[in-house]
Amino acid sequence: MIDTPGRLLDAAEKLFASEGYGAVSLRQIIAAAKANVAAVHYHFGSKQQLLDAVVLRKAEPVNRERLMRFDRLEEHGPPKVEQILAAFLEPIGIAAAKNPEFTRMMGRLQAEGILTQVLDRNFEPVLSRFLALLRKATEELPESEFHWRVYFMQGALANAMLGTLNRVGGPLEDEGFPARIERLIAFLSGAFRAPVRRMDKPARQSGMNQ
Repeated sequence: MIDTPGRLLDAAEKLFASEGYGAVSLRQIIAAAKANVAAVHYHFGSKQQLLDAVVLRKAEPVNRERLMRFDRLEEHGPPKVEQILAAFLEPIGIAAAKNPEFTRMMGRLQAEGILTQVLDRNFEPVLSRFLALLRKATEELPESEFHWRVYFMQGALANAMLGTLNRVGGPLEDEGFPARIERLIAFLSGAFRAPVRRMDKPARQSGMNQ
């Protein structure tokens, strides 16, 4: 039988995935978990701390795998962009395939605009390590350009992992999360290697000059 903390985590994950974090009350979670009113506060403290516990329950194994992969890469000299991206992204694809409800929940957090805060609270060590490795592998990029490309990477990752397969230009065949990640690594590797736009020339304007 699942203990009270486990029931609360399961209920919260299911409700956050189906309705969103903001729309779900602690009373709904307590009712779904068949727990008493004081249970959430006793085991987790607050709704935000409960959300963090839900995230960490699935994310901690992913982050441990990422850090082990980073260690292995650095044993063989400075890693390449593709290797760094693979070490960071492949564990997400594996976890998402095993936990579709958790992935839907993270998509809800993205749509509600609170995913960044959740990541800042719970992913800082692994994100810092990843970005440090990626920066070292892209030393030719100016600092501001690197930050822009990381920003675009965030959007591409969110769309690949958390969004529906809306598309422009043709149908998409969904082969599952690991396949999405494989395509994303190829896409981002090219993006981080793309030449820097010359800042002494104006950006290309849409439309025709009159």
